[in-house]
Amino acid sequence: MTNDSATSWIVLAHLLRPQGRKGELLAELLTDFPERFDEKKRVFLASPNFSGEEAQARAVEVISFWLPVGKNEGRIVLQFEGIDSITAAEGIAGLDVIVPQAERLPLDDESEYISDLIGCTVYDRSTAVGVIDDVQFPSTPDGARRLAEAAPLLAVLSPDGAEILIPFAKAFLVGIDVKERRVDMKLPEGLVEVNRASTNSDQKR
Repeated sequence: MTNDSATSWIVLAHLLRPQGRKGELLAELLTDFPERFDEKKRVFLASPNFSGEEAQARAVEVISFWLPVGKNEGRIVLQFEGIDSITAAEGIAGLDVIVPQAERLPLDDESEYISDLIGCTVYDRSTAVGVIDDVQFPSTPDGARRLAEAAPLLAVLSPDGAEILIPFAKAFLVGIDVKERRVDMKLPEGLVEVNRASTNSDQKR
């Protein structure tokens, strides 16, 4: 979502559909810090294939938000200034809610932003396993709710092109050096081989 001449952006949510009569929208929540909508209300809207140029993003202000329960638990409902009808909400459904990377909230010492992990090389002790291509969050079978108790999965591309899913669990983590683009882990024996075999089997089906 960046290019050499564009601002770097962080995706906070993806707008799904209207959720109410006054312009509210249901959205997939892509940040672990929904409270940031209360602390910093200005955000931007852009299409998922946004080039990164700020002039192409639409600045809006969040006037209210809440976290639904039931089948939409794990998502968020957002209401923006100037979006006050179902029709207006339909007009921005499908857009991403983004902010410049410089405006992201600081994290504690035990947390990392997903955007900082992408592109890092994972090492199992002294062996390079591959480069992190994505971070996946386990969810319920219907995909409606993230499983908070389950560790995220690092989707790692090995040098031979295979995808390996590695649990991003504290028990396996030795250290992270974002500047050096390196994640050091101590993985259980055989985990890489089993996950590689499972992934390749799924791809052949």
